[in-house]
Amino acid sequence: MSVVPCSKNAALRAEIERFAEILREQAHTLGEHGLDAQVFHDSGLFRGAIERLRGQFAASMGEKRGFAAAALDAMLFGGFIRDWESAGESNRHDYTVTLKDGGIAAIELKGCLDGNNTNIFERPPQAREFVIWSVCSNPGADPQHNVWSGVHTRLSAEIIARGQRVDGLVVWDMMCGTLGRPCPKLAADPERVTAFGRHSAPPPCLYLFPATIPSPRNNPKPPPQRLGEVRFLQAMADCFGVREEEVAQVEIAVAHDGPELVRTTRIVAGDETRRISEPTAIRRA
Repeated sequence: MSVVPCSKNAALRAEIERFAEILREQAHTLGEHGLDAQVFHDSGLFRGAIERLRGQFAASMGEKRGFAAAALDAMLFGGFIRDWESAGESNRHDYTVTLKDGGIAAIELKGCLDGNNTNIFERPPQAREFVIWSVCSNPGADPQHNVWSGVHTRLSAEIIARGQRVDGLVVWDMMCGTLGRPCPKLAADPERVTAFGRHSAPPPCLYLFPATIPSPRNNPKPPPQRLGEVRFLQAMADCFGVREEEVAQVEIAVAHDGPELVRTTRIVAGDETRRISEPTAIRRA
């Protein structure tokens, strides 16, 4: 089943792979280095340029922060939240949102969820809610793989092992609804798009986690929260037109299997199980 409604564009992925091969073969003809093909590739110039570009794309958060800021502004100006601000470089989260009832939600921006950076987060003590927001700007990425990797492989293990409660997950970025990442929500109803700032996007994908930390002895299968219990996600759903049946709940069950602690992750939306794992041991470096 689908962990997230959207999927990668296989045709675009094939074009990316073809273009990458053409670029590799023809790279020596670009620029004014004066090297033939063999010397060019042996010199490391091409590899070095590719690694520099990779680093620039990976390090740049400007576009991602711009998308998130525009969405938060839309929520603020629409009256769905009271205020928001950047948390600053000294904090381990990116934004602090003041909800309509005065509660504080801390928001942590992540990338595509399939990397080790997903494991690095710290719930601030003043936060009533802690939400992770995946902003994946790679048009060739596979959302099905990335979201499952983030939810089961990484977040569920960190929640249990470190006792770091995560209330919700937002999967939503500037690629949603584009050629690189077609959105089934828009395919079914093209009017389900919201313009904010310089962006236009379909409704976000929202995931609700348990309100307590799973524990094999005292709390083996805590129920996921409901939408109204995570006020930031409720505000986002109201602002951007998320339907109740589209909101997913993440069930995390833990147990002992001999000497190992294992967890089973299940993602449910409405009455449908989107995906369920086998009992998986928690192993952290």
